[in-house]
Order: sequence, then C-alpha cells, then structure tokens
Amino acid sequence: MNTNSRRITRGVLAQQSAVNSETIRYYEKIELMPHPMRSEGGHRLYDDEHLKRLIFIRRCRELGFSLEEIKNLLGLVDTGEYSCDEVKLRTEAHLKDIQQKVRDLKKMEGMLKGLVAECRNGKHSSCPIVEALYA
Repeated sequence: MNTNSRRITRGVLAQQSAVNSETIRYYEKIELMPHPMRSEGGHRLYDDEHLKRLIFIRRCRELGFSLEEIKNLLGLVDTGEYSCDEVKLRTEAHLKDIQQKVRDLKKMEGMLKGLVAECRNGKHSSCPIVEALYA
C-alpha cells in the first residue's frame, strides 16, 4: 500500500463505492479484494487502490459478469501484462452469454403471453394457465 495514500474504514469504503460492507468482506474472503492493512487496534484500513478495484468489481457485476469472470479479468489486470484483445475476447464471450439469455427470455415472454391470452378471466376452477403448466 502506498504510504502517502489515505486510509479509510470499511464503512467509508462501502459508502464511497456503493457496495455493501458485508459484500466487501465476502470479496476479501474469496480473494477478489486484497486484504487491507490493519490499524494498531486491528481495524481494517483501505486505500484508494481498494476503492478503485471495488468500483471495477461493482461495474462488472452491474454488467452481469460472474464472480469467476471478474476474477479472471482481474487476474489479467493484476499481472499488468494483458492486451486489449485478451480483455475484448472475454468481454465478447460474456456478451454472447447475455445475448443467449435475452433470446431465452424473449422465448419465455412469448410463451407466457400465449398462456395469458388463453385465460378467460373467469372465476372458474378450471384455468388454462394451470392446465398448461401441468401438461
């Protein structure tokens, strides 16, 4: 850790990164986040590099990257010996996964719309939606 860097508590880190404090603890446990220095009293003290990394992780999560995918990306970044092409390939693979999920969701949407359209909106004990789900 840079000795000139400011040091902040986990609560402040959570607030500045918009990441829950317990999530930060979990990221440390699974080694997405490096363990911070500790004060003489044993309190964790984070620096700007922790904040920067945590924001990177949060943004990846917002884009749907799995923790394993993030770990792989950070593995590239941490070595400092990565190319834009390597990151692009991993991002393209993630994009393909997202596109497949969108297709799957559209298919589910169509099926559900069809089921809803079959419903007669009655108060009958016979419901075409329930019957279709049992079929």
